[in-house]
Amino acid sequence: MYIHQKNIITAGIPMESADKAIVFLHGRGASAADIIQLNQHLKVTDAALFAPQASNHSWYPYGFMAPEKENQPALDSALELIDDLVAEIVANRIPLNKVFFAGFSQGACLTLEYISRNAARYGGAIAFTGGLIGETIDRSKYTGDFMQTPVFISTGNPDPHVPVSRVEESGAILKEMNADVQVKIYPGRVHTISNQELELARKMVFHL
Repeated sequence: MYIHQKNIITAGIPMESADKAIVFLHGRGASAADIIQLNQHLKVTDAALFAPQASNHSWYPYGFMAPEKENQPALDSALELIDDLVAEIVANRIPLNKVFFAGFSQGACLTLEYISRNAARYGGAIAFTGGLIGETIDRSKYTGDFMQTPVFISTGNPDPHVPVSRVEESGAILKEMNADVQVKIYPGRVHTISNQELELARKMVFHL
């Protein structure tokens, strides 16, 4: 088992002069350098960009619907790394309501898990093909008020890694926690990010 080291790629505007921040979380087998390139499509121009790199290119060893204990201590380490990064961003005078998250696949699951365990009024969150983590969803882990944080969640149907049922269940829980959730299911879409999803995310989360 491994613990994630602090290894964060940055881009965009320097944090000291940025209006907002985006935390990008990559998928299994991918890299921080890959996921931070998503902003070429999102086209957010006034943000400091951050992308942590997972050890061995994986945030946790097994599927996101494996029993949670099988994905420890890697999962807790990943959540702690994000929490430390968010604290650093806020310490540099970018408030939580200007902090955004964007993840794909394993990174999308981690995005939803982090924000739901730490509900607040964030700038927004994008989960391209993801759901809350665990063999079953333990609702007791998720408390607090998103105060209408915009959250976009998508998946293909069927997706080889993320069942539609888990995406829908996750979206419903975030709605219960007062997030402004949009869930989009794309019939026959392969495990990727489509231009349509990028456009919807830009409009819903970044109002572009």
